[in-house]
Amino acid sequence: MTLKCQFVALLIAFICLKVNAADRPNILFLYTDDQAPWAIGASGHPHAKTPNLDRLARTGAYLVNSFTTTPVCSPSRASLMTSRYGSELGITDWIHPRREPQLGLDPGTVTWTERLQQAGYHTGLVGKWHLGVPDRFHPTKTGFDYFMGFRTGGTRPANPVLEKNGQPQRFGGITADILTDHAIEFLRRKRSKPFLLCVHYRAPHAPWLPVANEDWRGFRKLDPQIPNPDYPNLAIKRVKRMTREYLASVHSVDRNLGRIFREMDVLKLSKNTIVIFTSDHGYTMGHNGIWHKGNGHWVLKKPTKPAKNIPRNQRPNMYDHSIRVPTIVRWPGRIKPGSVIKNTVSNLDWYPTVLAMAGVATPGGQVIRGRNIVPLLIGSKVKWNNGFYAEYSTHHQSRTHMRMYRTVKWKLVRDFLNPDRDELFDLKNDPAESKNLIHNKSVTVKKAIVALHAKILENMKRNKDKVSRLAVK
Repeated sequence: MTLKCQFVALLIAFICLKVNAADRPNILFLYTDDQAPWAIGASGHPHAKTPNLDRLARTGAYLVNSFTTTPVCSPSRASLMTSRYGSELGITDWIHPRREPQLGLDPGTVTWTERLQQAGYHTGLVGKWHLGVPDRFHPTKTGFDYFMGFRTGGTRPANPVLEKNGQPQRFGGITADILTDHAIEFLRRKRSKPFLLCVHYRAPHAPWLPVANEDWRGFRKLDPQIPNPDYPNLAIKRVKRMTREYLASVHSVDRNLGRIFREMDVLKLSKNTIVIFTSDHGYTMGHNGIWHKGNGHWVLKKPTKPAKNIPRNQRPNMYDHSIRVPTIVRWPGRIKPGSVIKNTVSNLDWYPTVLAMAGVATPGGQVIRGRNIVPLLIGSKVKWNNGFYAEYSTHHQSRTHMRMYRTVKWKLVRDFLNPDRDELFDLKNDPAESKNLIHNKSVTVKKAIVALHAKILENMKRNKDKVSRLAVK
């Protein structure tokens, strides 16, 4: 081939790449903190007021069996970014900025945000990071061109200190509103290539108040229904107060999502933008006598007594309310509006899924634990394994090594540090997980334990989980 022909061929290839990049969809990834699977109107909750999320579900797909690998912030976020388990990354509990100042997500790990950035996407993160405070763990080292928010695990619900242009600044107002202002600012920028915008809200993480008056108005005098008022010794008054405040915080997020969606319509971005909404983990509010997430707390009138590795009032858990997350995806022209997907999916799946949506190849030679869920989203008939493995080693308040395998029928939770805490639940007949069957002597239960235990060991071995040395039958 002559030099001229080579030049023409390269020019044509370059033009094709530019066209393909231009045709790629924008991606808006909306991520809340501590949002329960029941805390959206689409779930049927009698008091959740989330009209914008409900509308998103009507125009997209609502994934009702969406889970997280670990029911606490940092390891869940690490799994989201890498499609690997926290035990593989050295992040097994939430990162404590004072006790663990040098812990974070290894920037050498290729994330899906980096792959999109390399493929020509303009990438931005507004909000919470919680994957390392030092500069070497900065979001801009992990695939984001732009960052505005906070690197630690939390900030105030109002008048927060946030990082912008690399510098911490005090902002006045409600934190959810401020983050939304900057998300909209990102959307308004003129650009010649597709964008990925991740908006990681702080809400509805506690403390929930203050919120804007318009968010509090509908809940201030609410006498909410609570899931199990007959639970022995439950602090009902406290549960109701927290429920009011929590749902107001959820409404704050939903109101701000409405602002983003309206701005996208004004900017004519909606038709070519995939919207993904989910949360880092679930939440309990009186369910099973506790509140909080995987590192739960009893919410009883009298404090519980401490036990070995478990301080008083602590209730580490892998309940469905802690590991299940609300999830909705809108993809104009590809997802049938009003779809309800019952297959089991997890936060590990976003890595291959988002890249597939964008037409970007997954990196070769890298471990990807998740599955591409696009076939489910677009209604294709595919064989799907609904088994799900999760893990949580607590080490801040309690000390545990919980490993879990869940099917549609059963859930087995092993605590390899505290075997007396092992649990088996019959999810078909006891979806509230109110009766632990681990000591049941029936043949059916024994067979379930053997099968699920084998699955746990299989996953631990595959992940080279250091806890596997404690695993005994």
